[in-house]
Amino acid sequence: MDKYSIKQASTLILVTLSGIISSVILHISLIFGILPGLIFLIALSLHRGYTFNRIMKLCFTGIGRVKIVLCILFLISFLLPSWYLSGTISSMVSITLHAINPHHFFVFCFLTTMIFSMILGSSIGTLSALGVPLISSAMLLHIPVEISAGAIISGAFVGDRTSPFSSTHQLIANILETTVKKQSKAMLLTSVIAIISTIIFFSIKDLQIATGIIDSYHTIASNQSILLIQFIPPALLIGLVLFRIHIIYSYIISILSSCLLALYNGISFTKIVKSFWNGIDGLGGGLSHMVSLLLFIAVAGAYNALLEEHNIIQPMLDKWLQTSTSMFTDTLKTVAATAIICLIAGNQTMPIILTGRSFFTHWSNKYSKEELARLMADTTLLFPAMIPWNVLAIMSSTAINMHLHEYLPYAIFLWLIPCLTIFISLFKKKKMCETKWIQKSE
Repeated sequence: MDKYSIKQASTLILVTLSGIISSVILHISLIFGILPGLIFLIALSLHRGYTFNRIMKLCFTGIGRVKIVLCILFLISFLLPSWYLSGTISSMVSITLHAINPHHFFVFCFLTTMIFSMILGSSIGTLSALGVPLISSAMLLHIPVEISAGAIISGAFVGDRTSPFSSTHQLIANILETTVKKQSKAMLLTSVIAIISTIIFFSIKDLQIATGIIDSYHTIASNQSILLIQFIPPALLIGLVLFRIHIIYSYIISILSSCLLALYNGISFTKIVKSFWNGIDGLGGGLSHMVSLLLFIAVAGAYNALLEEHNIIQPMLDKWLQTSTSMFTDTLKTVAATAIICLIAGNQTMPIILTGRSFFTHWSNKYSKEELARLMADTTLLFPAMIPWNVLAIMSSTAINMHLHEYLPYAIFLWLIPCLTIFISLFKKKKMCETKWIQKSE
């Protein structure tokens, strides 16, 4: 099949972004935002001779690829109501209040989620298990929840990007034909700088708010009761996930155990069902609030399947690197291309595959595949978490029940690392120039 023209690729990007951004500005469902791009791809498919049945088959294949995401979001809508009705959230908040030092609340949030995500290798699993009690504790102590959420998200994505157990971390290594060990070594510098900088940032934020909450903290913490039986649902979730039991089954078992506890506590079955549909006032959850997102993700899955089938972005990427003359220039162009791919793709996996496949030869010949691994880990793994219509961002914000724009300015780890990787490439460019100058002088 002939390659698509730059004009066709540019039109697709313009149509897709215009629709999605318009839906965000007008506060309408993202489903309507992505439809123009999907219609464009369907029209392109028909023009290329695809039958309607083949197009539908591709769309259903794409929906099948996101079925796990759909199941997780479906279950997350039940998780918070079930934990609330069983008294689990109340007990988890209590133990959190007893465990933390209010002078270091933000740092505590960051380090706790960072350690857990490094063990688990999943940002969503970490946010599901720890996000609710930490955010609830922040609300109870009248600590800025936006900053708390920024610390929690930052910690969760340390493991998502860096942990050897992370599926995306391993995916990059497989695509670039390198090892996780070599890849981790290449990522070490930006990882260490970003983690230390994030701890310093949240330490400063802790100093700014600690004085105002210390009095209320002692009063609230002393009034909190802890019932060990109510820790069964989160203990089951965390334990099963840590033992590599599929996250779907882990969610189901945790939710069922919460329902049994709620029934034991005298909550009626009717109230449980209503809460599963409507959610909990002030906390969120509920399937009724999730339907629109589930439909959007399904449509986005169909869109991504057609986009991958046509490989329409490839000509633009090939042309993009032809005039590059240095690592710094290559880095800027690769970062820009990655950002565009992440903007039009609805998930995290497709940008990884497309970026790795498109830039592998260029980076391997001029520098090394480990350098590309660092660049992809520092951008391709994190950009999707900062794009409101991306599945990863939707799942993250849903897990902590907060809008992306509210916590993103404080999720410093997400946007600091892309800046660091550009700066490091500039430093390496200067170092390479100095090496060449010395060699010429000799």
